[in-house]
Amino acid sequence: MENTIFSILPPIIAIVMVLLTRRVLLSLGTGIVAAAVILTWFAPVEALQELVASFAIIFWDGGFNAYNVFIILFLLLLGIITAFVSLSGGSHAFAEWASTRIKSRRGAKVLTVALGIVIFIDDYFNALAVGQVARPITDRYKISRAKLAYFIDSTAAPVCVVSPVSSWGAAIIGIIATILAGQTFVEYSALEAFLWMAPMNFYVVASLAIVFFVAVRDVDFGEMKKHEVLAISKGQLFDPNKTIPGEMKEDFPSHSYGHVRDLLLPILLLIVGTVGAMIWTGYQNAGQVFDIWLIFENTDVPASLLTGGVLGALTSIILYAMQIKKNKTANVGWIGKGIWAGIKSMMGAVLILIFAWSLTSLIGSLETGAYLANVVSEGNVPTAILPVLLFVLAGIMAFSTGTSWGSFGILLPIAGTIMIEAEPSLLLPALSAVLAGAVFGDHCSPISDTTILSSTGAGSNHMDHVLTQIPYALTAAGIAAIGYIVIGYTGSLLISLCVVIVVLAVLFIVWSQRTTIIEKQQNAQ
Repeated sequence: MENTIFSILPPIIAIVMVLLTRRVLLSLGTGIVAAAVILTWFAPVEALQELVASFAIIFWDGGFNAYNVFIILFLLLLGIITAFVSLSGGSHAFAEWASTRIKSRRGAKVLTVALGIVIFIDDYFNALAVGQVARPITDRYKISRAKLAYFIDSTAAPVCVVSPVSSWGAAIIGIIATILAGQTFVEYSALEAFLWMAPMNFYVVASLAIVFFVAVRDVDFGEMKKHEVLAISKGQLFDPNKTIPGEMKEDFPSHSYGHVRDLLLPILLLIVGTVGAMIWTGYQNAGQVFDIWLIFENTDVPASLLTGGVLGALTSIILYAMQIKKNKTANVGWIGKGIWAGIKSMMGAVLILIFAWSLTSLIGSLETGAYLANVVSEGNVPTAILPVLLFVLAGIMAFSTGTSWGSFGILLPIAGTIMIEAEPSLLLPALSAVLAGAVFGDHCSPISDTTILSSTGAGSNHMDHVLTQIPYALTAAGIAAIGYIVIGYTGSLLISLCVVIVVLAVLFIVWSQRTTIIEKQQNAQ
């Protein structure tokens, strides 16, 4: 049943179940079983073998699967850093320090968004590092964890996908190079094409504009409004009855010996270690040629994350150990307890990630992405609507498979082939539409690893993050679709970008009036 309509059933089952039951592991597990059964034509023994193989491949894929294992270890190390930052009093000290400089909820939100944009090297790293730095500040100003997760998720992939100096940018430039190879009508390099495509990524433009506006003006609706009302009125940043990945269960002793460095130094060394390792591994893998684009194209992201994680974790433990002689609550016994507490705090996120990888592996075997791509390539549609059609298809594919990389990896070459034959002048808009749709679908998918890690970094319940982010993502996607329709019919970046900006401006005026009315009503009460 590979590459057929039946191949889309497992992701649909998993997504519908997770939306209805809010139980992520149960829903992912059901999707995994359904995928294995469909893949083996309902043969129970073979289905069981495929199911076991889908989990085994996470750790061993014709050899040691360093990518997945290193990501899991990085998560556990991040949990250890979080535990010792809390144990040493670093989180409390940083929140106290920040309160003298960040004077309002708005300042805390804008800082979080700014951090999300500045840390653009990799979306995994962004999702987890920004959460560690921003959470003490957003907690202090009663910003819900769901909103923090939205800020993290909506500034991670959107910035990475348009930044040439990132793991995403390097991979995309490599794919574009293969699409352009041998095309005589092309007068630009793969890097130049990527840079031209950045302003054509209307989803990124809309998403970043909306997230900034939401940070400055409290625009909350749907589920997000409920979370923010509880946070402001009752100080309830998350539902205590729900599972919170990355949340410490251990009751650490309180004291006043913490310093800002106890939080900032481990995070700083985490960043320096990761970026340094990315440059070093990229340099080695590129044949020791110091070319920044070549380096980021060949960098080993998981190994670099692991290097940074080890450096950050060791630093956090050492900083706590330095308190033992002067802090009466500190002792050697708490080091072991802190390590175990950090590992336990990340186990929920690790299990969700493992289940999501297993489902993604089986979906790949079912060729779900190839089937969805063939729906477009075989359809006889006007060339002017191909950009918006590719945007929607990439969104559906990323939502269904939980991977933006897998979606644009499949669709970029197909979109390139279609546009080169049908309408070469729309090649770059079409490729940009694929990237935009992949990020959009990834933002909405409960089985996306980036979405899972954003929930983990923020300390938010995973499904709370998914349901609160979807309205904002759909809004940005609607505006992006308008942009791709305009560029498809006009072929003009300037006109289409102006249309997107005008629509955003109108939306912000409407939202501003709405929030002003609400503020007046609250003041009157």
